[in-house]
Amino acid sequence: MAEVLVLFYSRRGATAELARQVVRGVESVAGARARLRTVPAVSAVNEATEPAVPESGPPYATHEDLRECDALVLGSPTRFGTMAAPLKYFLDGTSALWLNGALDRKPAGVFTSTGSMHGGQESTLLGMMLPLLHHGMYLVGLPFTADAINETRTGGTPYGASHFAGATGDPRLSNHERELAQLLGRRVAELAVAVRAGRA
Repeated sequence: MAEVLVLFYSRRGATAELARQVVRGVESVAGARARLRTVPAVSAVNEATEPAVPESGPPYATHEDLRECDALVLGSPTRFGTMAAPLKYFLDGTSALWLNGALDRKPAGVFTSTGSMHGGQESTLLGMMLPLLHHGMYLVGLPFTADAINETRTGGTPYGASHFAGATGDPRLSNHERELAQLLGRRVAELAVAVRAGRA
């Protein structure tokens, strides 16, 4: 089985809901399964630490999850047009994986959620791609042949799945957002299965 790591940070639940839809897409592909992981919040107080296991939701990601996966789909809410600090902090600690090429030639995709319609969805998605490119990963986007890309009035870009949560942080996805998140998961999983089988 090709294992796709769906790794995200979510504060109010919108990015987590996108992650669940990405998982659905991954698991709709024969020969693929998803591994859902999150990262702990960061703190301005140096002594503060998160518990080793979250109180609810998926477990915290480890570097071993990255090493073991066949593909990665990365998600974060937007913070001033870029990924949130907890996810950036986790990625900043992956130098050893970069040095030994642990992620080289693995497929990857990205997704995000914003509180405003023009709150940086595309810049966040593009910014999340940069460390993945440094790791040598194959980037997977969403094609304009998908009707939902052309029809959506909320989230959804060719760079990755997205959600417009509004000022209240509403985690409910539109039908198009749900469809595109599943499509992203499916496309990454299909490539991961092909790479694993030596067909890509």
